[in-house]
Amino acid sequence: MNHWIKVALSTAASTVRGWQGLMSTGAAVQPAKPLKLFEFEACPYCRLVREVLTELALDAEIYPCPKGGQRYRPTAQALGGKRQFPLLVDDNTGVMLYESADIIEYLYKTYGQREVPLRWKITPAQIASSMATTALGLGAGMHVRPSKAPEQLLTLYSFEASPFSRVVREALCELEIAYTLVNLGKEQLADMGVNGVHAAIGEYSPVKGGKREAFMRKTNKMMVPYLEDPNTGKAMFESQAIVAYLNQTYGA
Repeated sequence: MNHWIKVALSTAASTVRGWQGLMSTGAAVQPAKPLKLFEFEACPYCRLVREVLTELALDAEIYPCPKGGQRYRPTAQALGGKRQFPLLVDDNTGVMLYESADIIEYLYKTYGQREVPLRWKITPAQIASSMATTALGLGAGMHVRPSKAPEQLLTLYSFEASPFSRVVREALCELEIAYTLVNLGKEQLADMGVNGVHAAIGEYSPVKGGKREAFMRKTNKMMVPYLEDPNTGKAMFESQAIVAYLNQTYGA
């Protein structure tokens, strides 16, 4: 499918979800050891968990488990006893959880140190709109494609509602490429905009001490997705270029 058609569908998908997974209020506590999430991009239940990770600005190691995949699905089954997704593994507390609602409650109470917002308790409505989002994806991020496994985890700077980031995550999932997800949800009104075009009048300034400020010090630009591959030394912006790189480097 044409890249820009994918982006258009991805934009529609984020709209259906009410742009949840856009803003980040941050967690009261950040985990010392990385959270591990076994999931696949098109799964409507996994999406809910990823949205909360963005909301709480929590990073995680993502182990893609698309349908037909054999790289991480057996690992997930060995850990939890069944092939059900999402599966969250928290080595900080020894907790391992299935069920998106349970994971969301755990993340808010453990790392947000606050009660789960009311909208996350309206589970049927959340699931229904997430399923509609999956339908708009036309199967992207659902099924495995042959690939070579990189030795080291890649790093993706992203936020869940970003249409451009979604098409990269879909490719990573289909290729079963594990990666560290660094969540860069929007932290203020001035962060609103597309691809670095912000609503702020005058020079853009990220929130002091925020993750976006640290990212700008690193890259001199506020744009996602941004991919780093320690296996090749490659670092790059632009979703279309990233997808092409992943296909060329790891696709079979």
